[in-house]
Amino acid sequence: MVSAEKEKLELPLVSELMIPSEKVAHVQVGNPLEHALLVLVKSGYSAVPVLDPNYKFRGIISKTKILEETLGIEQFELNRLSEIQVSEIMEKNTPCLKKDDHMIDALHKLIDHPFVCVAADNGEFDGIVTRRTILKQFSKHYHETLKRAY
Repeated sequence: MVSAEKEKLELPLVSELMIPSEKVAHVQVGNPLEHALLVLVKSGYSAVPVLDPNYKFRGIISKTKILEETLGIEQFELNRLSEIQVSEIMEKNTPCLKKDDHMIDALHKLIDHPFVCVAADNGEFDGIVTRRTILKQFSKHYHETLKRAY
């Protein structure tokens, strides 16, 4: 085990780590599941944020939720994709971050999620922080600390 002097740890803010909203694939609450599935498949993501018409964060929709909803007794009922709105099945109780939260706040929320949305106090969607980004930050800090220890 390497011992190093304890230094004050300067953790970045969420605003420094997040992917801005303009670069994040999303769907609207009123979109049919058919549209949401198309966005998910085309983007390659397993889940995306759901926004209202005023671009306020309302929840998350995932491929898994859509597939669960269209799975019938004996087959997939794909005709239902155009009949159901995103708002009917989206996950509404999802963690959220603020831009001025610290990286450690994001870490705690990302333990159970691949990404966490960032929203302003008024609910406006600002972007996302991914688990990958946080892990890269910790890896960078770890290697920098290790180099100073030798």
